[in-house]
Amino acid sequence: MMEIINATINDLDTLMSLYNSAIAHQKAVSDLHWKGFDIDKVTKEIEENRQWKIMIDGEVACVFMTAFNDRAIWDEKDNESSIYIHRISTNPDFRGRGFAKLITNWAIDYAKANNIKYVRLDTWQENTKLHQIYQNVGYTYVGKKLMVPADDQPRHYWGTTLGLFEIKVGE
Repeated sequence: MMEIINATINDLDTLMSLYNSAIAHQKAVSDLHWKGFDIDKVTKEIEENRQWKIMIDGEVACVFMTAFNDRAIWDEKDNESSIYIHRISTNPDFRGRGFAKLITNWAIDYAKANNIKYVRLDTWQENTKLHQIYQNVGYTYVGKKLMVPADDQPRHYWGTTLGLFEIKVGE
């Protein structure tokens, strides 16, 4: 059985472990990688019900985070009602199971149920493999954004160019 449910504070160690595993994988395949995540920030995201986990037969197979504002990346487009998907991190034992499509379908259903107009995500502009995956599961590439260093953004964004993707819901 597979389900997407909110992570709880009891999942904190698992979330951090999967984020660290994702960073190790990123370092193995690219010069671009996350710089790690603040445990207090992740705890707050759990408390706000914005951390999610995909459970398969009682195991955490994948985690991701949602946000409803992302002005630093999306500028004026952030005024449009949107759900933003961040930090998809797959348990190495479950790679290759199509979680991008599963999360996308879940986000579209969530958006429809909550009158949200867009499902959006980003990745590094240079990550052509993820660009193709996102387009294959229904996202449209809508441009790029050069990120300037800002204290309210993760350090891995600083000085990078992001590729931006969205799905307009209900059309």
